[in-house]
Amino acid sequence: MTACHISISTALLVVTGCASGSREIASRSPASVTSDNMPQVVQTAYQEESGSVKLAMPSNIEGPLPTAEELATPTPLPRREGLTLQTLEQMALSNNPAVSQSSARVQALRGKWVQVGLPPNPTAGYTAGEVGNDGRAGQQGGYVGQTFITAGKLQRDRAVVAAEIARAEQQLAATQRRVLTDVRKSYYQALLAQRRVELAEELLQVTSDAAEASKSLVEAEEIPVAGLLQTEIRQENSRVFLRTAKNAQEQAWRRLSAVVSGPVLPQQALEGDVTKLPEQLDWQDQLVRLQSESPEIAAAVADMERARRALNRASVEAVPDISTQVSVQYDAASDYTIAGVQVGMPIPLWNRNQGGIRQAQAEITEAERNIQRIEQNLNQRLADAFRTYSDSQVTAKNYAADILPRSERTLALVRKGYEQGEVGYLDLLAAQQTYSQTNLAYLDALAELWRSYVLIDGLLLDESLANAPQ
Repeated sequence: MTACHISISTALLVVTGCASGSREIASRSPASVTSDNMPQVVQTAYQEESGSVKLAMPSNIEGPLPTAEELATPTPLPRREGLTLQTLEQMALSNNPAVSQSSARVQALRGKWVQVGLPPNPTAGYTAGEVGNDGRAGQQGGYVGQTFITAGKLQRDRAVVAAEIARAEQQLAATQRRVLTDVRKSYYQALLAQRRVELAEELLQVTSDAAEASKSLVEAEEIPVAGLLQTEIRQENSRVFLRTAKNAQEQAWRRLSAVVSGPVLPQQALEGDVTKLPEQLDWQDQLVRLQSESPEIAAAVADMERARRALNRASVEAVPDISTQVSVQYDAASDYTIAGVQVGMPIPLWNRNQGGIRQAQAEITEAERNIQRIEQNLNQRLADAFRTYSDSQVTAKNYAADILPRSERTLALVRKGYEQGEVGYLDLLAAQQTYSQTNLAYLDALAELWRSYVLIDGLLLDESLANAPQ
């Protein structure tokens, strides 16, 4: 038997267990995000996919018709499969509002990129002068003006926004990671809760049978009434445990539904096996992976690049833009059509954008320190998660390989002695409780193991619904 399998024939009190099926944690690589009217700035982690399912009906039926005997034979229904982790991940990436929110932010910045690079519109208007002089209409006409942006300011503005897009795309990648981590954590929590309910139902049946058997033994005067009371107490405890296990399953499913699709996901069976331990992780490998792949660091690097481009833009702010204007007027006094040209620019005498340049320089320093802060924060968080992972992995392995088999064997021996009249019912109850507590500790270790493993595999990104992109 496997390490976490619970034999009903050898245990009367089992209050925990593990779930069935297996599912490996899969990492997803970002997809490329491009735009037709702007350069590609970074690799994004999410590509929206859409599709539809079409049902084709045959236009005619060929072949022999079924006989009456064949019609009387019921067709077996197809076996319904439980929800897989991959299915839940796909649903979450499509339905989770955090992903849509981050994606919309990227689209908004793309619009901003287009807008900041557009030159100012020309101006046109009516002009009049010397009106009423000698009772005449004066000079009447129109003008056209245009401001020319100098020093490549529009291109520099777009360069700044391109860095903002790169940062937003990394935030989108981080959001997707958070969603996947939340789905996987909720999935394993629901899987464990599902198995708890199954074992609680089996436990209630077994303790009910034990209570009935104790009544017969009391009537035969083979055990005292205290033995019957003890088994009835165990039966009631089993009912309470079943109720609390169902409450825990409902909570786990609601949390999973909130991450995947909101409150509309109907409760159903899950496929998976929490007893199949995840792969062994190495601290140094995970540290290098975190520092090289973390979207949090990539977003901070993009923010520093934005600050540098903003300084480049601020350095040319004082370069004057050129304003031009051409006018054509009719002079009623001389009966001539006259033209005028006007060219002007501000003189950077007092305002040379000194404050803006200092601000941009300080923002570069702030962005550099922010990268260092994030790196150190990730190291700290990884240390905590890796400690939990290492402890729970050692615990789960030892329980599966040694402690659970020993407790099961002990229970079997005590149970056999009880049946032969060599061991009292109190010893049997103690052995059963020890076996139950052992399984509870094993299940808790599995829960911590998967929670910490999923968090490390997800680059320490979770809580997608609580962490809105900045």
